[in-house]
Amino acid sequence: MRLLCLLQLFCLVSCSGSRLRDWAHHGAPMFADLTVREMKAVRAYLHGIPELKLNAAHSKTLMKNSILLMELHLPRKHEALKVLDRGHAKPPRQARVIIQLGNQTNPNITEYIVSPLPSPNSHEVKTFKGGRPIRFESRPITSAEYSHINHILEKITKKAHKLLLETTGGFSFTNCSDRCLTFSDIAPRGLGPGERRTWIMLQKFVEGYFIHPVGFEVLVNHRDLDPERWTVEKVWYNSMYFDSLEELVEKYESGAVEKIKLSDHDENDLYSTYIPRGQSNSPTNINGPKLVEPQGHRYHIDRNFVEYAGWSFAYRVRSSAGLQVFDLRFNGERIAYEISLQEAIAFYSGDTPAAMQTKYIDAGWAMGSSSFELAPGIDCPEIATFVDLYHYFDTDKPVQHKNALCIFEMTMAMPLRRHFNSNYQGGYNFYGGLENTVLVLRTTSTVYNYDYIWDFVFYQNGVAEVKVSATGYIHATFFTPNGLHYGTKVYDYVLGNLHTHLIHYKVDLDIAGRENSFETLDLKYVNFTNPWSPENFVVQSKLHRTEHKTERSATFSFGKNFPRYVNFYNPNEKNKWGEKRGYRIQFNSHAHSVLPRGWKEEKGISWSRYPLAVTRHKDSEATSSSIFTQNDPWEPVVSFEDYIRNNEDIVNQDLVAWVTVGFLHVPHSEDIPNTATPGNAVGFFLRPFNFFDEDPSVASRSTVIVRPGQDGKPKVQRWTPEVIGHCVADKPFYYSGTYAGV
Repeated sequence: MRLLCLLQLFCLVSCSGSRLRDWAHHGAPMFADLTVREMKAVRAYLHGIPELKLNAAHSKTLMKNSILLMELHLPRKHEALKVLDRGHAKPPRQARVIIQLGNQTNPNITEYIVSPLPSPNSHEVKTFKGGRPIRFESRPITSAEYSHINHILEKITKKAHKLLLETTGGFSFTNCSDRCLTFSDIAPRGLGPGERRTWIMLQKFVEGYFIHPVGFEVLVNHRDLDPERWTVEKVWYNSMYFDSLEELVEKYESGAVEKIKLSDHDENDLYSTYIPRGQSNSPTNINGPKLVEPQGHRYHIDRNFVEYAGWSFAYRVRSSAGLQVFDLRFNGERIAYEISLQEAIAFYSGDTPAAMQTKYIDAGWAMGSSSFELAPGIDCPEIATFVDLYHYFDTDKPVQHKNALCIFEMTMAMPLRRHFNSNYQGGYNFYGGLENTVLVLRTTSTVYNYDYIWDFVFYQNGVAEVKVSATGYIHATFFTPNGLHYGTKVYDYVLGNLHTHLIHYKVDLDIAGRENSFETLDLKYVNFTNPWSPENFVVQSKLHRTEHKTERSATFSFGKNFPRYVNFYNPNEKNKWGEKRGYRIQFNSHAHSVLPRGWKEEKGISWSRYPLAVTRHKDSEATSSSIFTQNDPWEPVVSFEDYIRNNEDIVNQDLVAWVTVGFLHVPHSEDIPNTATPGNAVGFFLRPFNFFDEDPSVASRSTVIVRPGQDGKPKVQRWTPEVIGHCVADKPFYYSGTYAGV
């Protein structure tokens, strides 16, 4: 009878686990990016609505109605959980579509929710929290507008042709072959809402043109939808400002302006290229180490659903913002409903107008759609699974980005756990170790000059790491002596401008359920009489726990002391030892605020005030930024500060952690030609804190234990077969464990 009860209990647990896995797999498509079929269907549906009067996105006119962006519109959380936790039918898929309505008396931007997919037949207007309207001037720059910017630059450079030719040693913007000029445009585009004025700087169009400024910058007002009415408002040349191009040319010709003469361009100068130079101390006829999978993948992928070593999750790459993970589970239990990249900014300082105006807010450049092809063996191991991505931004048909996401398992070349137990007599009692292998989900965003590498890393012990590594070219401007207050000289006439990178994430944790609380742990010194030596005192650290009951209490500002531990826990669930089951966030960051609180552009990035803010979950507070913040940070349609202003109760509630990580970058000569990733990676860990009864990696059969045998030889105990071969190792595992004098 007892055996029968045990068998029934085992079956109940096993069947329950299988059912949860099936439901997770069943629900994953809710979070999958729009398919090509869905995108085409949405476009056809909207173009079939007469009152919208939609035209092709790539038509040259700016006075048009066209689709700017199309991406998945997520279901409400409570609807999704019915699918994930109870196996209900999935809600109809929907698309979020941004339409720019320029062909009307009062141009505006309108967002629509289109459904059901893949055969849409309805649409409704989507509004932002508080009903804020979207200014037409806040829209991202499109290829059509860039074509007109290019045209006005042709006019500008034609008037300044002699000046530019003499300054650059033969480079020109038009009628050029191998000595051409190009440009970089700066954002935000103005100094206040409703403006569309852009500083543009010219550069030599060579490999790595980002670090080839020529010292000519111009302010163009392109607010009008008729490009013929665009104007030049300011010109900057050799540290001097001019009210018009004609003024500069006249003073240049008369000798009233000191002329710049850049060094002659040397085709053999490899300064900004990837071409190797200098003495290499590595053998060039031998390849470096590579990853191998002796018996193939140990992870499983079904469309956007991934399983690995107890982990399961769904993913998407949102066109506007980037990589996101949903329904993250370990051993069937949900850890987080959503972990999603929200925004990335780079705020610069400098002496030239372009430098001092540069405050890049990258979702405004459709950061997620800047996910380009990954190179096997460099961006991801050759053994990785590569996945194509599809985006619909400033286009008339879906764009395929081949091999733009990769998933792979790798060894960290570091044990997850190990111990050598010495007998202190030249031998040992035992050695135990577990190799540290992880699963990596990776994509990149190349937002103009910078390349961000986005990683989610999943460990065998229930730890998840969220990380970004920065590389690519620095944003450089023309060198002036005063510029040394704002950066470093890295080449003739080139200043690498100091800047701060900040990255914002939404972390919707569901620890052992949705009813969570939040606490911080710090240490305080205590001083008391030594109980076994009363004439002495004991001074030691004592845990000091603070339960945070409101959103404001759980908001931590940069510049103030940050708690040692931040822990999210379920007050109603305890582990075997009576401890509240929780997960903590551990930061790997050197971030700080980028502007004083409330200062102009800072209003658009109010999330950047806080390394951590905790709020109650609301479907109306889905994102912390928007694609429109870049060109209107002064009156943003999404204001993160509104999320914590009402100071709601956060005890035993569905909580969201908003995490800011980042670093200061003062460019230096070693950033030439490119910024390297070592030291430029930041992020955070999600670490179990009494969530389990013990380290869950004890379930791993990759553990190796070595004990001395009675015959003196090591006795190796392992639970997975040893692999010997030329791709791994040509010798079997051996462990001595002895040590002696020599």
